Amino acid sequence: MELAATRLIAMRKNKGKSIAACLNNHTSYIQNPDKTEQGELVSSYQCSPLTVDEEFMLTKRLYEQTTGRRQKSDVIAYQVRQSFRPGEVTPEEANKIGYEFAERFLKGKHAFIVATHTDRAHIHNHIIYNSTALDGTRKFRDFYFSALAVQRLSDLICLEHQLSVIQKKPYRERQKRILYPPKESNRDKLCTVIDNILLHDKLKDFAAFLDALEQQGYEVKRGKHPSVKGKGQRRFIRFRTLGAGYTEEEIKMVLDGKAEHQPPPKQPLPEKKFGLLVDIPTKMAESKTSGYKKWATRFNLKEMSKTLLYLQEKKIDSADELRERAAAATERYHTLGDSIKAAEKRMGEIAVLRAHIVNYAKTRDAYAAYRKARDEKSRTFSSNPKRSHILRTSSRSRRLILSSIVSFAVWLKCTRTI
Repeated sequence: MELAATRLIAMRKNKGKSIAACLNNHTSYIQNPDKTEQGELVSSYQCSPLTVDEEFMLTKRLYEQTTGRRQKSDVIAYQVRQSFRPGEVTPEEANKIGYEFAERFLKGKHAFIVATHTDRAHIHNHIIYNSTALDGTRKFRDFYFSALAVQRLSDLICLEHQLSVIQKKPYRERQKRILYPPKESNRDKLCTVIDNILLHDKLKDFAAFLDALEQQGYEVKRGKHPSVKGKGQRRFIRFRTLGAGYTEEEIKMVLDGKAEHQPPPKQPLPEKKFGLLVDIPTKMAESKTSGYKKWATRFNLKEMSKTLLYLQEKKIDSADELRERAAAATERYHTLGDSIKAAEKRMGEIAVLRAHIVNYAKTRDAYAAYRKARDEKSRTFSSNPKRSHILRTSSRSRRLILSSIVSFAVWLKCTRTI
């Protein structure tokens, strides 16, 4: 560990063992003389390190006698692991910090034992406290976000002792002790292999594509509906079951050069949303019940916790930074709004242009006939008066011809501007 880190763990009863045996195993492990400098780095509260498991059991029996209830949950105790940066703290000081943390977190209501281990490069504490209170009237409640409360209190105590703490980072940027490979289904792995083959290899036909899959370690079953099976798989997978872009017909079109293969984009994780807090005094003035007050209090606590986690994930440490990001988001919103309005205006102009083009196409033949008839006007009108009705069009026809001329002129103007 590079910095002070804390973790809360619920210790449960193992199958086939009694509660006393489980407590003895856990407390004996943390008091290992080889790890605690022969027991010098062990401290306790309201119990003796030598008989801590038996005293925990006496408190549990007192709980049964006082309340008349037997333990239904398999949680018998809780353990807090507290690690420190190598070379930053001495074993004695680490034990004192662990003891102070247990006192402030449990407020003297539960017995606990603190053991500091020095067998690793980083000094760390093991704190085990009884799940049953000392007076035998209640048990420790592992409340919502209790692990977060443990981390915050531990960080506060470490800062008071001028020790370093872990800076909060988004979940995706956190470094884990063990990096596990991302979980992928067999179909996802097959799609990834197909993407690499189609994007990087130049294949002639579908048969060469199947040969490339065999070179990747897949077993290919050829036939009417080809299918493949990877190592460790029980069943073959047909291409048509992989989804759009991976069917046999689409792959053949990509190989023939008639289409381009585009892997589907990965869906981003949805962002956490949080709402506004409930104004409890105002609601209570509106004759709300006490049950509503309890619900509103829990709701506000949950929303504040979500808000706190959101600010930590976005690395917002101050109100000024929050205002700056809000101003930047507002400016971006207005910029996008202006671009949308400009696009809508341009779409309106294109719609008008389209209407004029359609009108021109409809009246083009009439306009051509009009031009032809105008050239023959003099001789046709003088030689054959019976055909004069061809040129004496109605007012409606004249308006139609005029609109065609205007549409043609607008179309020419718009095409030149484009």
